[in-house]
Amino acid sequence: MAICRSLIMPVDKITALVSHNVRKFISARNEAIMNLRDLRYLVAVADLRSFIQAADQCSISQPTLSTQIKKMEETLGVQIFERTNKKVIPTEIGGQIVASARRILLEVNTITELAEQAHDPLVGNFRLGAFPTLSTYIFPGLVPKIRQTMPKLRLILIEEKTDILIEQLKLGQLDAALLALPIVDDYLEAEPLFDDEFYLAVADNHPLAVRDSIVQSDLHNQQLLLLDEGHCMRGQALQICQLHHAEEQQDVRATGLETLRQMVRAGTGITLMPKIALQQPGDGIRYIPFEKPVPTRTIALVWRKTSGRKKLLSLLATLLV
Repeated sequence: MAICRSLIMPVDKITALVSHNVRKFISARNEAIMNLRDLRYLVAVADLRSFIQAADQCSISQPTLSTQIKKMEETLGVQIFERTNKKVIPTEIGGQIVASARRILLEVNTITELAEQAHDPLVGNFRLGAFPTLSTYIFPGLVPKIRQTMPKLRLILIEEKTDILIEQLKLGQLDAALLALPIVDDYLEAEPLFDDEFYLAVADNHPLAVRDSIVQSDLHNQQLLLLDEGHCMRGQALQICQLHHAEEQQDVRATGLETLRQMVRAGTGITLMPKIALQQPGDGIRYIPFEKPVPTRTIALVWRKTSGRKKLLSLLATLLV
């Protein structure tokens, strides 16, 4: 009986031993789990396809970055990146891990923004994007309004094509974007702002220049100058051309509206010009309005449904109407 009693450990000692082992297990486990810094390294390498460039972006040495990525791969037991002397690309499972890392970082950013906005929703960085045929004409009038209404806001403007802006929105690289509807994406929310009517821009010596207005059917057999591939306005203009049997000038395309305007002035051809981009008469160009139905594009403010900046977005929308 004495031997049996000696094997019995007091309850307080058992509790202390269990507690010690639990803390030891948690500590070891935490060392193996990736932190947010590691996830940022992971995304940087995936975006830049280079350990050297990713290290520079993350402000660390390349060997340190490589070591951290290697530790992540060892911890997870999978290869995240394929490495060669010339390139770095995610493996199939690596691509899924990077996508998950992006979502986590986006949610962490949302948490940070929510905390900041609890104190003042109209402070901090705000990244607003717009496509080129809109940004050039809407930003100059918008910026002074934002500075007056939200003086503590640090506005960052981005000009990109529509597809890129949508991707940046979904990745959390933009807070909002000005886009032409329709935008079909369950992840995004859009508030229509205004309709931007199209005019027909012709040189002042063009046969149509004498008209006070035109109908869309007047475009029949006309050849129009259009923007290059990737511009949303090109798609809108092509729809009008196809509907009324107009044609695109195949040998000439422009990368922006101002280039189109100069080619119209030079007599190279005619084009569609949105109302927001019209200039005063007397520049060698006539802008002829369409009779109803008027071709238009609807401009909307677009953001992520999960955005925590609803008050700011609502105020911004009122400035744009």
